[in-house]
Amino acid sequence: MEELRRQLVEAPPEVVVANHCYGLFELAAVYLSQSPPLLPQAQLAIDALGYLVDGLGDRLGEAGGTLRDGLAQLRLAFVQVGAAEDARAQTGNGAGTGT
Repeated sequence: MEELRRQLVEAPPEVVVANHCYGLFELAAVYLSQSPPLLPQAQLAIDALGYLVDGLGDRLGEAGGTLRDGLAQLRLAFVQVGAAEDARAQTGNGAGTGT
């Protein structure tokens, strides 16, 4: 455990924080990929990632651009998956079938 702490102290903080951001990205992607998608859980993970990426800006170093792009992709995927779920729910309820 002491070795892990030493490695953590020696790592640049922007790298450590970026690694946590990548974890939030993966968490959101897992929630979105479920059937049915877990939209509230995905939204929390996306929002948490957004607070970090948007709030820290350039302080994330080299990973900042990649994280901003990933965040934009997640936000778009969230909207698309949500719209698909809404359409599926409407179709399942007989909406749009002419009945």
